[in-house]
Amino acid sequence: MGILIAVLGIWFSSSLVKGDSKAVTTSLTTKWSSTPLLLETSEFLSEEGQEKFWNFVEASHNIKTTEHGSDYSSYHEMLKVACQSLSPLQQNLLKFSLSLRSYSATVQAFQQIAADEPPPKGCTLFFAVHGEKTCEFDSLGSLLQAASERPKPFLFKGDHKYPVSNPESPVVILYAEIGSEEFYRYHKRLVLKAEAGEITYVLRHYIANPSKEKVYLSGYGVELAIKSTEYKAKDDTQVKGTDVNATVIDENDPIDEVQGFLFGKLRQLYPDLTEELKELRKHLVESTNEMAPLKVWQLQDLSFQTAARILTAPPVDALMVMKDLSQNFPTKARAITKTVVSSELRAEIEENQKYFKGTLGLQPGDSALFINGLLIDLDTQDIFSLIDVLRNEAHVMEGLHSLGIEGLSLHNVLKLNIQPSDSDYAVDIRSPAISWINNLEVDSRYNSWPSNVQELLRPTFPGVIRQIRKNFHNFVLIVDPTHETTAELLNVAEMFFSNHIPLRIGLVFVVNDSEDVDGLQDPGVALLRAYNYVAQEMDNNYAFQTVMSIYNKVKTGDQLKVEHVVSVLEKQYPYVEVNSILGIDSAYDQNRKAARSYYEQTGVGPLPVVLFNGMPFQKDQLDPDDLETVTMHKILETTSIFQRAVYLGELSNDQDVVEYIMNQPNVVPRINSRILMSDREYLDLTGMNNFYIDDFARFTTLDSKDKTAAVANSMTYLTKKDDSFVRPVTFWIVGDFDKPSGRQLLYDAIKHQKSSNNVRISMINNPSEDPNSQNTLVAKAIWAALQTQTSNNAKNFITKMAKEEIAKAVEAGADILEFAVGGMDINIFKEAFESPNVDFILSHAIYCRDVLKLKKGQRAVISNGRIIGPLEDGEMFNQDDFHLLENIILKTSGQKIKSQIQQLGFEEDLASDLVMKVDALLSAQPKGEARIEYHFFEERYSAVKLRPKEGETYFDVVAIVDPVTRDAQRLAPLLLVLNQLINMNLRVFMNCQSKLSDMPLKSFYRYVLEPEISFTADNSFAPGPIAKFLDMPQSPLFTLNLNTPESWMVESVRTPYDLDNIYLEEVDNVVAAEYELEYLLLEGHCYDITTGQPPRGLQFTLGTSASPVIVDTIVMANLGYFQLKANPGAWTLRLRKGRSEDIYRIYSHDGTDSPPEASEVIVVLNNFKSKIIKVKVQKKLDMMNEDLLSDGTSENESGFWESLKWGFTGGQKNEDVKQDKDDVLNIFSVASGHLYERFLRIMMLSVLKHTKTPLKFWFLKNYLSPTFKRNKELR
Repeated sequence: MGILIAVLGIWFSSSLVKGDSKAVTTSLTTKWSSTPLLLETSEFLSEEGQEKFWNFVEASHNIKTTEHGSDYSSYHEMLKVACQSLSPLQQNLLKFSLSLRSYSATVQAFQQIAADEPPPKGCTLFFAVHGEKTCEFDSLGSLLQAASERPKPFLFKGDHKYPVSNPESPVVILYAEIGSEEFYRYHKRLVLKAEAGEITYVLRHYIANPSKEKVYLSGYGVELAIKSTEYKAKDDTQVKGTDVNATVIDENDPIDEVQGFLFGKLRQLYPDLTEELKELRKHLVESTNEMAPLKVWQLQDLSFQTAARILTAPPVDALMVMKDLSQNFPTKARAITKTVVSSELRAEIEENQKYFKGTLGLQPGDSALFINGLLIDLDTQDIFSLIDVLRNEAHVMEGLHSLGIEGLSLHNVLKLNIQPSDSDYAVDIRSPAISWINNLEVDSRYNSWPSNVQELLRPTFPGVIRQIRKNFHNFVLIVDPTHETTAELLNVAEMFFSNHIPLRIGLVFVVNDSEDVDGLQDPGVALLRAYNYVAQEMDNNYAFQTVMSIYNKVKTGDQLKVEHVVSVLEKQYPYVEVNSILGIDSAYDQNRKAARSYYEQTGVGPLPVVLFNGMPFQKDQLDPDDLETVTMHKILETTSIFQRAVYLGELSNDQDVVEYIMNQPNVVPRINSRILMSDREYLDLTGMNNFYIDDFARFTTLDSKDKTAAVANSMTYLTKKDDSFVRPVTFWIVGDFDKPSGRQLLYDAIKHQKSSNNVRISMINNPSEDPNSQNTLVAKAIWAALQTQTSNNAKNFITKMAKEEIAKAVEAGADILEFAVGGMDINIFKEAFESPNVDFILSHAIYCRDVLKLKKGQRAVISNGRIIGPLEDGEMFNQDDFHLLENIILKTSGQKIKSQIQQLGFEEDLASDLVMKVDALLSAQPKGEARIEYHFFEERYSAVKLRPKEGETYFDVVAIVDPVTRDAQRLAPLLLVLNQLINMNLRVFMNCQSKLSDMPLKSFYRYVLEPEISFTADNSFAPGPIAKFLDMPQSPLFTLNLNTPESWMVESVRTPYDLDNIYLEEVDNVVAAEYELEYLLLEGHCYDITTGQPPRGLQFTLGTSASPVIVDTIVMANLGYFQLKANPGAWTLRLRKGRSEDIYRIYSHDGTDSPPEASEVIVVLNNFKSKIIKVKVQKKLDMMNEDLLSDGTSENESGFWESLKWGFTGGQKNEDVKQDKDDVLNIFSVASGHLYERFLRIMMLSVLKHTKTPLKFWFLKNYLSPTFKRNKELR
């Protein structure tokens, strides 16, 4: 005590500093009212699954509201209910999301949708039934009766639809606030109606009495930059101080340690010396804040010296030190210059930098952040995107952990690149159904070309197509002769042929394949028979020329007719009876049935189809103009593949090139678009329990995840051989096996299995009727065989049961034992078959309905957890489809996961199960960038290392940073928050710059981010996150800037001070800046599909049904970019009335929330992240020659000669130019800072006094100060 008093005494005698410390604070709020945390929590759970959302809705009934307790108690009671179904990591992420208020925008979006209805007057909640609204539950019945006469409402992706709903029933939307007594009363009634199949129940948030408070936002940065004072920019007008919220400056808020003194501890030990400690602390801070310029030689090593200072701190404090040094660098720099940098540290950083540059492309001074190998771009990804990454990663890691994969093995599995590949699958083109019109290897027209494959290796100029007498490039047209695009496609083929492009061209005409078809009535059949006749008489090439002659007779826009075919035949072959060629008894019917069979068998999709070496082109590539370019690119692209094959000796001169192409692994017998589609759905197979499907009563109580686990636990599999082998492909066949369609699907799966030992098969029965012991004979026989027999015997018996004649015999009453196969244990099978228990079928039926979302009797295939279905009635899914499915799994994920699982030492059956479950988990993740490996970094001297807690799943986080850059100012606080949220293995590598010649950081910085909501001493919610610059030096001139996510439009709304020129010496106490989020930006790109160019000058509007035009915008020539100001809600995008709407129509749109075929483009903004849409437009047929930027008259046309005439004539036209009485002089101004706003007012006054012309002043609102905007004289 005596020493402290002595220190204080010495200081007081020497200190000459007077006045209080100064501070700058910044807050950012939304324009909309604060949304209840209960609703935001429900939205967080909704993203975890609709089941969790509805469970929370039910459970939240018992949560006490703030009216019955403190904010603190109601908040934690709400968390307790919400966290029942969440892991500890998810609980932390929920708290973080609530702190960020990231779901406030989602709740507000529903509020705007409700306002657009609009709500009936005086209602705290209301129902909407197909456009009609009511507050009274009793009147709901009458609305439902007439609902079928009105169209169903549009449901958004974020809508909450009660899981048990009849899709055919009327839609009832309840707009209400979860947590209110009235809500629960009506909610229960609607649930009963939904479960009875009477309605489809949808819940949308609606707050009848919104809060007067605003939402305080976080996740943004605030910069206090030191401003150059080379010229006067500061206004000398005196500013009166304003009241400052007492909570802004708190004694306990600043960093406790100043020059070695721990003031927080001292205040606790000596409470009677509070004022003296405050004065001492102020003196120490201000002596530290000395900002005298540094010499150039002092600047050179600042980056390395800052790194050394950070690395000498204990690892637990290193991030805090990095945050303090980087965010307050201008005042810390002088002290840092005294730090000594060890040679080991410098050498290790320089060694690492070689690796950073060579592998990651990072230069000294660059920064990067990796989470589990995923690159997090700090410039483009905001904190809201980062939460999504953390949630996705947490889901996968916890799933792997629950499956028994932990530690380093977990991260090895996580890093497997098993995303569905974009490689194109090809079909076999060695079919006799294809009629080839040329052959490069034998046709005489190609005799002058070299025939050796080594010619591929001969050097040529880039882009040159090599003419070699080998069928390297095969171009097949599968067309319907009567289709309007066929002529254009054949013209492209003819152009390739006549210009000696090295393409072998084949034709497949898909026409009517019925027995007695008359070519004199069917133009498609007529063309095929004419082609076949000419081909027999001459050759395929001549036949193709004849076909082109026929299409030349067809006028543009018309369809092929029999008369066109007849006229050409009569002209070329006048001596032949046309009826004998085209008629019913024609002998020229080759390939008519084979062509359709080939088309259907290959499954290549709707006609027309163009194959290049068996690979189908995309539909948007079939435009004749594009097809030529795409094909030439394909030729060049595949040439490089063949060059490599020749170089490596895989393709030699004596090999058949087409055989080589068709033997590649991407060639499959059949392409099924349902299998190859990118939009895929997967089961959650990460549940682990000991339940089985033979206990139906218990099975019905389980949630979806546990139901799936019980089904997986109960599975017995068929395999090719009874051996211990890890099989990476698992098929679950879903269908009614007492119906022919279900049995056929099962039979095709078993047939495929005979050719592959990688596959195991099991079955899920989806009965068409309520099951009983009589209508489930085949299903029971299959189940009994699986449960009682060896895999091989069960497979042989089930194969028998799947045959139609045997299944019919069993249904007719034949003894099941007649069909037993050799080796079966008859007695045990009979006992299982005759058991009256059908619980397994009942469980399967419930599973198909609740989890797989199938109707009774519908078929599906589940391959490694991926649901393919429901298959339509009559839809083909045969042996070739199973082959394709297996091929895809093995190629993308199966083999990679199998090799990892085998290293863990699991036994074979368990390992096969694990491959299936891990595949479903990893493949369900959204497709993203590949994970980056980083094993070679030296980390002994140059890295901050924080080790994870033992025994828990952890995130592997690697940061590379220069501690004296803006990235360090943002990264340090972010890593500190992440350290509180997640268990992580953190390594922060220093990437310093040497030989600096300028001050690397000339600003102070705060990143507003808190891991959890904070409370005041009386257990009320704290006002909200605020950026605080405390104990700032008072001599410099500062300017305040906000660094917000790109899609935020923010403006200053309340402060008397000039935020462009903050001079703290003239400030009484605190500069408090209040900002508001004015708008969320909707961005997009627009193209004209006809020209492929942006429609320059096209205008869009954004509005609602009640107010169609709220904001508008214009499409830029640069990339077709447009930007619209909006706020959370559902908005309708339209072409602006006038020339935009007259000339153009919206052709398609991507990234929106309405289906592609919808007439209106709906865009929902329901979060704080960027929303970017793509819109394609097309000119209307009668407006093809109209120019959007002219008014359609010649007088407005402009160009070189018009401008020349203007120069010579002074712009006079035929009539004298008369000044319009309503002409207005528009003056555009940009002013930033109080001084320039004073100049602006002087300029305005001067102009007003010296001109009689009406004036209109335009200002960029974002740059204006709140004081200027509030000036009543300007309104």
